[in-house]
Amino acid sequence: MKIAGKHYRSVWPIGEDAFGIIDQTKLPHELATLTLKTADDAAHAIKSMQTRGAPLIGAVAAYGLALAVRADPSDESLARTHDMLADTRPTAINLRWALQRVVDRLRNRERSERASLAWKEAAAIADEDAAMCESIGRHGLGIIRELAARKKSKLNILTHCNAGWLATVDWGTALAPVYMAHDEGIALHVWVDETRPRNQGASLTAFELGAHGVAHTIIADNAGGHYMQAGEVDLCIVGTDRVTANGDVANKIGTYLKALAAKDTGVPFYVALPSSTIDWTLASGRDIPIEQRSADEVLKMTGRTSAGTLATVEIAAPGSPAANPGFDVTPARLVTGFITERGVCAATEEGLRSLFPGHQK
Repeated sequence: MKIAGKHYRSVWPIGEDAFGIIDQTKLPHELATLTLKTADDAAHAIKSMQTRGAPLIGAVAAYGLALAVRADPSDESLARTHDMLADTRPTAINLRWALQRVVDRLRNRERSERASLAWKEAAAIADEDAAMCESIGRHGLGIIRELAARKKSKLNILTHCNAGWLATVDWGTALAPVYMAHDEGIALHVWVDETRPRNQGASLTAFELGAHGVAHTIIADNAGGHYMQAGEVDLCIVGTDRVTANGDVANKIGTYLKALAAKDTGVPFYVALPSSTIDWTLASGRDIPIEQRSADEVLKMTGRTSAGTLATVEIAAPGSPAANPGFDVTPARLVTGFITERGVCAATEEGLRSLFPGHQK
């Protein structure tokens, strides 16, 4: 995607001994990049949320593992680094999927070959993610076209958290159809949930949409239901960090409440995802591990002061504890459908397997 006319990906190789990322903790106030040279660098970037988004952290972890293989191609180092990177974020399945893909690529290969093979596999994972997201955009565009033609006036779309190109290698999942519809000239507007406590909607999604010229409005997380009741939301599209075999969806905390409101008001609620986000090993969302994040994310907030400097302030009653689950699970029954790189399907096990028949019981 482009910022001020310049094309960016969210991760890119630098030779074969380093790779770059956008430091998302600095957005929207500063566009800064980081050069990562070791697997430890990659692990820190993922854990600290300098890089985030289920598809993107998979690609970043793959590059991190490739750097470790370059330093030490032994089986012991490979296993140790795999586990270290896998433990950085427990909910997003793309992370483990990408790491396992690199490990499988190196199985039974000579140590002298491993560094080159691992780097090529990481690059392939990144390229394929960008291609899958572009395809998700084209399939989702069909839904937006149909709704826009039926309404014959500006379409209002609500999204939650950040599922744009900053969460993937390029294009995004939930936002890819939005960008394509905007570029096609379809009149639309996006309601952007602020997404407390890390405010990925207000900081990242709004940054992306603004850079691309898409009309949008940031709203408090609790305002979505109100706008749905008022008839001012025509479509909800969100991303996801893991979808289980039965169609249950783990996504940023607050997604479940938006799905409930959409169901009650008759607003279509779609989830956009690449196939790497499907966890065929879990039967339902009850089995998804939910990341518990620092209470400081709830009790404090960072922003830019009137003087132009960044500051972190306390916003809660002193001494109060806080709980901070990073994700919730939306049952498949609340989801209108999935938008994948292979097309749109029902949010059921049968629907998923109709697009991905290679994954049979």
